[in-house]
Amino acid sequence: MNTPPVVVIMGVAGTGKTTIGPLLAARLDVPYAEGDDFHPQANIHKMSAGTPLGDDDRWPWLDAIGAWAHERAGHGGVVSCSALKRSYRDRLRAAAPGVVFVHLNGDRALVEDRMAHRQGHFMPTALLDSQFATLQPLEPDEAGVSVDVAGSPEEITGRAAAALDALR
Repeated sequence: MNTPPVVVIMGVAGTGKTTIGPLLAARLDVPYAEGDDFHPQANIHKMSAGTPLGDDDRWPWLDAIGAWAHERAGHGGVVSCSALKRSYRDRLRAAAPGVVFVHLNGDRALVEDRMAHRQGHFMPTALLDSQFATLQPLEPDEAGVSVDVAGSPEEITGRAAAALDALR
């Protein structure tokens, strides 16, 4: 039997991490964790006020996600986390070496439109430019796949699952 991976659903705000993460977890039959739930309240206040987080803000958040991923090693799981920089992904891999990334990516206009129509989220569209400016796509030596976010959540999840299967 193949052990399911621990998957980090990554990408800029508005790409669908919170939608695709649970769908992919259900498809893989593993638990899902919402990355935003790992943020300290100070980070949420900053982002709600339109202030981008700095690395010092992100380290405790990434460490908490990494600890969750480490606990899931050998059992599988899916967690959402922007993981925009290589150094952030390196930190997650240091905590959970077998983690695999699914980078949800798409056209900026599509992402902005999705952000503008979502309800009850603390991340304003004003921070989207800083997200795209910070994004460092997966590099060839990183375990992971890139998936386009055009289409329905079911289509995106299907592409992500197929891409992960191809990695195995």
